[in-house]
Amino acid sequence: MRTTHHKTCNLCEATCGLLIDVEDKQVVDIRADKNDPFSRGHICPKAFALRDIHHDPDRLRAPMKRVGDEWKEISWEEALSETAERIVSIQKRYGENAMGSYIGNPTAHNFATALYGVTLVKSIHSKNRFSASSADQNPHHASSLFHFGSILALPLPDIERTDHLIIMGANPLASNGSLMTAPDIRNRLKAIQKRGGKIVVIDPRETETARMADQHVFIRPGHDALLLASMLHIVFEEDLTGTCPASGRLSGESKLRELVQPFSPESVEKPLGIPAGTIRQLTREYARTPRAAIYARIGACVQEFGTLVSMLVNTLNMVTGHFDTPGGSMFATPAVDLPGLAARGGQAGGYNRWKSRVRGIPEFNGELSVSCLAEEMLTPGEGQIRGMLTIAGNPILSTPNGTRLDKAFESLEFYVAIDIYINETSRHADIILPPAWSLEQDNYEAAFHMLAVHNTSKFSQAVFKPENDQPADWQILSNLMLRIQALKEKNPVKRAAFNFARKRKLAPTPRRILDIMLRTGPYGDKFIPGKDGLSLKKLIDTPEGIDLGPLKPSLDRLCRTKSGRIELDHAVVRDELPRLAKYRDDLMAKSENGELMLIGRRDLRTNNSWVHNSKTLIKGKNRCNLIMNPEDAAKLGLEGGQQVQIESRVGKVVTALTVSEEIMPGVVSLPHGWGHGRKGVQLSVASENPGVSVNDLTDDQHVEPVIGQAILNGVPVTVASA
Repeated sequence: MRTTHHKTCNLCEATCGLLIDVEDKQVVDIRADKNDPFSRGHICPKAFALRDIHHDPDRLRAPMKRVGDEWKEISWEEALSETAERIVSIQKRYGENAMGSYIGNPTAHNFATALYGVTLVKSIHSKNRFSASSADQNPHHASSLFHFGSILALPLPDIERTDHLIIMGANPLASNGSLMTAPDIRNRLKAIQKRGGKIVVIDPRETETARMADQHVFIRPGHDALLLASMLHIVFEEDLTGTCPASGRLSGESKLRELVQPFSPESVEKPLGIPAGTIRQLTREYARTPRAAIYARIGACVQEFGTLVSMLVNTLNMVTGHFDTPGGSMFATPAVDLPGLAARGGQAGGYNRWKSRVRGIPEFNGELSVSCLAEEMLTPGEGQIRGMLTIAGNPILSTPNGTRLDKAFESLEFYVAIDIYINETSRHADIILPPAWSLEQDNYEAAFHMLAVHNTSKFSQAVFKPENDQPADWQILSNLMLRIQALKEKNPVKRAAFNFARKRKLAPTPRRILDIMLRTGPYGDKFIPGKDGLSLKKLIDTPEGIDLGPLKPSLDRLCRTKSGRIELDHAVVRDELPRLAKYRDDLMAKSENGELMLIGRRDLRTNNSWVHNSKTLIKGKNRCNLIMNPEDAAKLGLEGGQQVQIESRVGKVVTALTVSEEIMPGVVSLPHGWGHGRKGVQLSVASENPGVSVNDLTDDQHVEPVIGQAILNGVPVTVASA
């Protein structure tokens, strides 16, 4: 019998609504849900990977243990017991910090995994905690902490009502939005143009988004902070400031005016590659449009001044009157109000409470920069990482200097991976604990509802029952946590209680926790009999999702700085703007040395390294190629289609060259997420199309100094015929 199931696609941030047809335990069709109030019938090619991965013979369905060079299937009891015992053994012998952890970004797509993953990592009590965030979005969290007092107070552009949108370092037509949950993004952007608005893209490459924009401006990689500082200079010089709900909270404007004084358009046009007249035009049009916003994303994060860029974006939106107001930069009001809970509960996030052992890089939000991970494994001494836990992560492909990190994982005494594949990182594991796959689990996209350009709420029930009682992520994580706590606990009564809870499966279920959060949230029934409001039951009864309305002013709800003010002249800004001025001057004095600047790129059919084992998505032309401007190719005597060697300080790779005017001179682009040719990887489809890893070129020793953010864009490289 054929049945149809509602589901939310969790392979990217767009959270598109799907209808999945099942017959004889097989997915026979996946299509867009036209009744989903958020995605409105939109679907992208990635959705079909849900079927491929569910039926993938390479996907692990039972725990695996390494025996020499071979893998052996073992029972869940044996796998969980040995994992807990070896984690506790390492910490007893070498100290708590000898056990490290890494959380990959797929955890953000699963409410239960994120909830229990963080709980497990905290229960290990090690300061050596890492995640994909320090190679991704941490500058946004840092600017939110420094400006608003909470890492989860994340502004996003109100694209449904804006009339002028500036996009920097982002390609939403390929990413479907990023830290801006926006399904059907093409039509949402076209709607801006249809109502007479304007879209401006500032990027070193003419991306898919740039091609549909009204104006595209090339900018040299890593120099976004120079442009933003110059725009602020113009705003103050020409009195282009405005008022908005945030205006009454702002402080430090006079000091900020002084700090941006050196950044006239004429002083930055050469290093930026943007004429001074264009900078003035960009600023005036943006500032004078009543409903306007600046949105900056990954390209503006993973660079030398990532935190400053994010703070300057907030600052420009605030001082021009484009903040917390319709059409400007706003906050979502999600049904599961994680930002509000964090603000009210004082869980704002922390910074620089400790530093990494080897290099002294500051902690941010309880984690160290992933750029430090390899050295913390390889450098002897107290606190050296001797064991690792990874949750849905593939850092060897996702983080800087993958070749060195590869060697570091080889050196570990024990490594356990919670993963569905034997991939480039998990192939080093001693034990792999594979959870049930997405279609076998309930899900609520809590993280992305709080980043959505329109407030909605939707719960996705599992499509299939897991085979052979394969546990969900949260069941593995909670069981492992209770085992570790029991082994560490000296009090026999407490130890017995942990074991009792584990055996009786007494951990609170995600459904129960979600229902409480929904009912106590902004739209909930507050457990009042007869009161109309959100609950888990209501979402289950409305499987296509519920529309909760457009974004609304929320700064008063979320701002939790100690003074209640937003410091435009925050200490980070006071330190970083003078450093930026010196950086500009050094660029002006620097002579040409033949190096090119490497940037990454995103493709609609891929999502980091996670979907390359999907036959549906991998077919077609080779997408792991280097793009170079014709002017640079002519200088180097290179032609499109030939194999070229790209070399940086840390490594070199060989791939095919594409010559195109879509990229500016002096810059080359290689996509991220590839590099499946390493020995021991058991991804049959991906291994036939391995590509090369851009992170075999990125430098783990080069980090943004404020929070230690990995620098993945603007990497100096040389290119030659292979």
